[in-house]
Amino acid sequence: MGEISVTPISAANKRDRARFVDLGRKFSDKVPHFVPQLRSEQMELVNPAKNPFFEHARVQLFIATRDGQDVGRISAHIDELALTIPADQGMGPGTGMFGYYDAVDEAVGDALLKTAEDWLREQGMTKVLGPISLSIWEEPGLLVKGHDHSPMLMMGHHPAHYQAWIEAAGYVPVKSLYTYDLPIKDYFPPLVQRIVKSGERNDRIKIRPVDKSRFEDEVRIILGILNDAWSGNWGFVPFTEREISYAARKMLPLIHPELVRIAELDGRPVAFMITFPDINEALEQTGGKLFPFGWLKLLRWVRRPRGKHMRVPLMGVLKEYHNSRLASQLAFMMIELIRQDAVGTFGATRAEIGWILDDNQGMVAIAETIGSNINREYLIYSKPL
Repeated sequence: MGEISVTPISAANKRDRARFVDLGRKFSDKVPHFVPQLRSEQMELVNPAKNPFFEHARVQLFIATRDGQDVGRISAHIDELALTIPADQGMGPGTGMFGYYDAVDEAVGDALLKTAEDWLREQGMTKVLGPISLSIWEEPGLLVKGHDHSPMLMMGHHPAHYQAWIEAAGYVPVKSLYTYDLPIKDYFPPLVQRIVKSGERNDRIKIRPVDKSRFEDEVRIILGILNDAWSGNWGFVPFTEREISYAARKMLPLIHPELVRIAELDGRPVAFMITFPDINEALEQTGGKLFPFGWLKLLRWVRRPRGKHMRVPLMGVLKEYHNSRLASQLAFMMIELIRQDAVGTFGATRAEIGWILDDNQGMVAIAETIGSNINREYLIYSKPL
C-alpha cells in the first residue's frame, strides 16, 4: 500500500463539500442496517452559508488519500460557545472536537485522528472530544450498541470496528448516550396511569398541542424551555437565535401537532415533548435520493406518515421543577397523550426515546417506569492534547 496523505479541504467550496459528503455516503452504504439520508441535507450541514453552527465555530474538514484514492475523512472543529461552558459539564476552555470520522482501515483512521489533533493543538486546544458531527445537537457519539437494527431519524450509525480503532488511538470514553425502545400499543403500568389521571384533575395543568400557524413562536417557547432545562447537563451548548429559526424551518415539515405537546402551569409554558414519525422508514425506500421519484414518495409520506416507529428526540421541564413530583407528572401526561395519538392516528407500534445521558437520573427513571429498555448506546471519547 502507498503512503497516506491527509489534506485539508474547504467547507466553503461546493466541490470540496460534495467530495466530503459523497465519500461519507460511500462508507455508510457498506454499513449493515444503515439508512441513506438525503444528500441535500448532508450538504447543508457542512455548508458555512447555510448551517448557523458555523457562526460560532471554527471548522476544518480533511480527506485522506492513498494511491490516488479517497480513503477517509474527518472534521476538526471548535465550538466557541462550548468554550464558555464550565469544565465540569464536559466541555469548557481548551475543548476541541472531531467528527465525521470514516476510514477504510485503522492506519487511515489513525492518520486522520492525528491530523485533527494537530490542527486543534495549533488552535490552542488542550483536549479533544468526539465523535461529534458537528454540533452536540446533531450527531454526537459513536454507536457501540445497537448495530443489529436500523437507526431512527437524526441518529448516527457506525461500523462496529471504529470503536477499537478510536480506543487504540488513546481515546477513553467520558459519556454514554442511550436510546430506549418502547412498545406503545398497550397502556402504561397502573402507577403511570394513576399519576396521569391525577394530573388531569388538576385545573392548573394544561397539556396542549403545538400551534403550527405560529410555529416559529412555538419553537422559541420550546427551545427556551430546553435551554433552561438542559443547562446543567453534560455537554450542553445553548441554541442561538439563528439556530432557533433554523431549527424551526427544518422541523416544520415533520411536525404534526398531535405529536408535539407543551405543558402549561397556570397558563405558563413549563415543559414540552417533541415526537417525530420516523422518516427513515421512507428514506429506506428512496435510498436517500430525491430524483427521479424519491421526492414524490417522501412528500406523500411527510403529509400522511403511516409507519410503525416514532422517535422522541427532545423533552424537558423547566429547571425550577426538577426533582419534583410535578416534573414526572407532566412528563407522563405528555407521553400518554402522544402515545394515544401515535397509535390511533398514525398506526405506530413502538417509539424510541433519546438520546438520554447516562447520568440523567430523572429521564432514566421515567424511561424505565414506562417499560422501555436501552436499545442503543453511543460513546463520546476524550483525549488530552
